[in-house]
Amino acid sequence: QVQLVESGGGLVQPGGSLKLSCAASTSTFRRYSMAWFRQAPGQEREFVAGIRSNGGHTYYADSVKGRSTISRDNAENMAYLQMNSLKPEDTAVYYCAAGAGVILSRIRDLGAYDYWGQGAQVTVSS
Repeated sequence: QVQLVESGGGLVQPGGSLKLSCAASTSTFRRYSMAWFRQAPGQEREFVAGIRSNGGHTYYADSVKGRSTISRDNAENMAYLQMNSLKPEDTAVYYCAAGAGVILSRIRDLGAYDYWGQGAQVTVSS
């Protein structure tokens, strides 16, 4: 069982930046692919960014590409999502997810992830 705890959410003005953190409670963190998803009110949960277990490859939704960076620190069992140039449409609850053995073709698939955090609210508003 892996517990994931997100932090770093909050209220930010349009054009601002925010960094989300995800702390994982497992000594085998390096074996998991990690991803961030988000869910806005009335919307389905959607993929934002993903990173393979060794951190060598990253993947982004078109909506955040060029504005966001996913990273991980396997020594600290942490994953991060740096978001810049935030827009009101980025407002959502952001979820951290961990999956073992996630193949490349499923990196954006909710069903590929075994563990989820409780979510962190990000609100972009002036």
